[in-house]
Amino acid sequence: MPKGEKLVRLATWNINWIRACTKSGLADWMREHDADVVMLQEVRADQHQIPEEVTSLGHYYQQWFPATVKKGYSGTAILSKAAPKKVTAGFGYEEFDGEGRVLTAEFDNLIAVSAYFPNSQEAGKRLDYKLRYCDAMAAHLGKLSKSGKPVVLGGDYNIAPYPIDLARPKDNEKNPGYLPEERAWMDQFLKSGWTDTWRNQHPEEVKYSWWSVRLGARARNIGWRIDFHVLQSKEVGRLRGADMLNDVTGSDHCPVTVDLIVD
Repeated sequence: MPKGEKLVRLATWNINWIRACTKSGLADWMREHDADVVMLQEVRADQHQIPEEVTSLGHYYQQWFPATVKKGYSGTAILSKAAPKKVTAGFGYEEFDGEGRVLTAEFDNLIAVSAYFPNSQEAGKRLDYKLRYCDAMAAHLGKLSKSGKPVVLGGDYNIAPYPIDLARPKDNEKNPGYLPEERAWMDQFLKSGWTDTWRNQHPEEVKYSWWSVRLGARARNIGWRIDFHVLQSKEVGRLRGADMLNDVTGSDHCPVTVDLIVD
């Protein structure tokens, strides 16, 4: 590795309620996996409710962005070994920021964004809200990219991009997360200059990051790939690996990682 460059690992995980995930070993996993940056979604707790097992992880700087519109709902976080130079909670739009759906941390050599995209809900009840959020995210990333630093967006997109990304695509064409409008937005977004890091590294592999809690879907591996990292396509030469940690439990999602070279 050239002098001045280093390898960093970023992990993203929808933990589906931090208190339950902590009881299932979240803090132990963070110590053992030891990622440089950990982005969490669906924290579902105010900061004073974060379990001590997590707050006592002294080698991580911790940034929390809870929802204010409803207790025990949504929420994002970024935990990092390096101290962020700047932290931004939200987009500046109350309809999204009240739900704690995006947290941005700028470091010396990269910018990390933890995002919990809305679920479009049954019959597309919240599809318009979801698409407004998606457009706000694209604009946010565009502004961040002007810094000249690599920008990594990690999180739960609540969208399976392509048929390979869910076990039963034909059965789910009218279901949230695979609606035509969602897939069209994602396709356009990726073509606009962003790279799905896991799919870049594993172009034909079938692997999932979320499974319904019903009917033993995880044991039968009937899942969806809706959690991943994107990186500016111009920075794809920095990619050194990406993974989905299917063996890690504690949530209905699993952690997803990406390894990058930074200056």
